[in-house]
Amino acid sequence: MGRVYNFSAGPAVLPEEVLREAAEEMLDYKGSGMSVMEMSHRSKVYDTIIKEAEQDIRDLMRIPDNYKVLFLQGGASQQFAMIPMNLMKHKKAGYIVTGQWAKKAYQEAALYGEAVKLASSEDKVFSYIPDCSDLDIPEDMDYVYICENNTIYGTKFKKLPDTKGHTLVADVSSCFLSEPVDVSKYGVIFGGVQKNVGPAGVVIAIIREDLITEDVLAGTPTMLKFKTHADADSLYNTPPCYGIYICGKVFKWLKNMGGLEAVHQHNIEKAKILYDFLDESSMFKGTVVPEDRSLMNVPFVTGDKDLDAKFVAEASAAGFVNLKGHRSVGGMRASVYNAMPKEGVEKLVAFMREFEANNK
Repeated sequence: MGRVYNFSAGPAVLPEEVLREAAEEMLDYKGSGMSVMEMSHRSKVYDTIIKEAEQDIRDLMRIPDNYKVLFLQGGASQQFAMIPMNLMKHKKAGYIVTGQWAKKAYQEAALYGEAVKLASSEDKVFSYIPDCSDLDIPEDMDYVYICENNTIYGTKFKKLPDTKGHTLVADVSSCFLSEPVDVSKYGVIFGGVQKNVGPAGVVIAIIREDLITEDVLAGTPTMLKFKTHADADSLYNTPPCYGIYICGKVFKWLKNMGGLEAVHQHNIEKAKILYDFLDESSMFKGTVVPEDRSLMNVPFVTGDKDLDAKFVAEASAAGFVNLKGHRSVGGMRASVYNAMPKEGVEKLVAFMREFEANNK
């Protein structure tokens, strides 16, 4: 059937040219006579791949010199434990709960110390971002944690919380590299790459150097210390070599597009096509308050479960796949990450228009 328009929340669509390039290099990477999948992570060739990938993400995000870039494993979910293990010096941290992943991180942190819910949008099924301009943050709090873009619920922090001088930790899994960021506002930015950056199996963590110390919670495994990986330039043990190589290709693709400013503009235009349609449609409705809408994940419903199911089935048959909403909220969700072409969104909207006309 050829390539479909893949609206999956993750693992998600990757740039076609990146996949083609990887296919060309599959058997013989740059005259090495082997695939990147087969080469030693200690080899000169691979060392160049990982160092170049790091430099490219530093360029893209303008990462200051006093931040380390770590390529890790274990998914963003492993960071839910690594963060308190490495940062909870006073055994107290604040969590802003705006969705399922922030909630899981909050629950995990409670295993290691006092996790304080500073704000939550659970009262309205996480359909908005709470006001975080004047939170009650105790002085002895080690950090304030957010999930910046909520994949399931389609909300996004447009303005970072006022942490009142406390370290900000952000899970950016589903908005990674989708817009420019000021890295210096964060202590830690991390994300699983399988939504917007690469294949599943890699987590990128960008950590301010003063937060990387030997002073971690007692019993923290060697592999879960930031310092272990920072000191070894992400090569303490065998990293997810092939995944990092693909991420590196995506970084180059983003640079070629004109960097994060250009990508952001493109994402604004793409999301607008879909949101404009949802705002005018009499059948389909967006589920998020307009001011907190994500550019990456767009949830919507018809209000009728059977009609939702019919839409998902017909859309899939027409080549628009993975539009079913997360099991916890139902309905539909279109994830329109960086690699989703604008024409994919335009064609989806044309299909939705047609479906609405045929199912009045």
